[in-house]
Amino acid sequence: MGEENKAGADVSVSGQSEDALVGGLTEGAPGGSKVGERKIDVKMESAGCSAPAANGAMGSQRDRSLVPERLQRREQERQLEVERRKQKRQNQEVEEEKSDFFAAAFARERAAVEELLESGESGEQLEEAAARLQGLQKLLNDSVLFLAAYDLRQGQETVTRLQATLAERRQELQPKKRFAFKTRRKDAASATKVDAAPGAPAAEGILASPPPLNEEGGIGSSFVFGFSNVESQVLEKRAEELHQRDVLLTELSKCTIKLYGNPNTLRLAKARSCTLLCGPVSTSVFLEDCSDCVLAVACQQLRVHTTRDTRIFLQVTSRAIVEDCSGIQFAPYTWTYPGIDKDFEGSGLDRSKNNWNIVDDFNWLARDMASPNWSILPEEERVIQWD
Repeated sequence: MGEENKAGADVSVSGQSEDALVGGLTEGAPGGSKVGERKIDVKMESAGCSAPAANGAMGSQRDRSLVPERLQRREQERQLEVERRKQKRQNQEVEEEKSDFFAAAFARERAAVEELLESGESGEQLEEAAARLQGLQKLLNDSVLFLAAYDLRQGQETVTRLQATLAERRQELQPKKRFAFKTRRKDAASATKVDAAPGAPAAEGILASPPPLNEEGGIGSSFVFGFSNVESQVLEKRAEELHQRDVLLTELSKCTIKLYGNPNTLRLAKARSCTLLCGPVSTSVFLEDCSDCVLAVACQQLRVHTTRDTRIFLQVTSRAIVEDCSGIQFAPYTWTYPGIDKDFEGSGLDRSKNNWNIVDDFNWLARDMASPNWSILPEEERVIQWD
């Protein structure tokens, strides 16, 4: 009985102690209310701080996960830029190597041709010079894709000068028969009358050796064959007359000129409203100061200077050049005649290679805009009856 009371007392005391503890905190103990409130506030603050801390931790994790992505992307961009610079440097080095090779090869072949022309006392030496000169022209044509415009112009002027010297040397080696020459000229002039328009004046010249014509840029030579000062006539020459000869056509008006065969060079100057049809030319064709003309020419190199409103049906293995021109239209070469395949073989031109629509305008340097001085002739306007 005493033990049970003692146990109960202990229980009640324990209960009172617990109540007293709680009550002491809330009522009895001095400052107890504040202490309890402080503990609750601390817990609430801890709980309140833990949420932003958790959000911050999650944000930091996201930031840390984004950092490698940004770094990786930046590294990729850096590597691409390095690769672009490397490729650009390699391309530049290749172009410089090609330019250096061209300069060395061109200088070597030019010196060989000049030596042959200076010491050439026979037809065999001149023919060797002509063959090497044709190779020099081919080297220039094959290099137009990487040569600067200035280097291309200088190279073409050198080739043209050598071609002029070759023509002069050939002329010097020809036998000089004064009176026979006049007879040949008279016969040739009378031959042109056969195809001349009725009532038209006779041709004033089958040119044997006209005075040299010089143009800006150093192009000029003595041509040994051609027509001059003719109006409203049909002029023709056959393959046996033209083979590897240098042809000059100058001051023609309203004429139709048909040149069958394989000339070495061809130059048309001061022509008005003319139609020129020519077989494959082994080297270069030059047009100067022409207007309202139609041409069909095949060659290695075409250069057009101070010409306007002219249509050119072209077969060319290099890039055509226009300078100080306007209204020039280009289309593929379509003229044909019996024996043209043989003439192409003799000319050395590659018929499978035709850059008729690749034109360099020396007066138009903007690469992002087409030159207004030349254009492609629309297909519906290319149908022409040549005969």
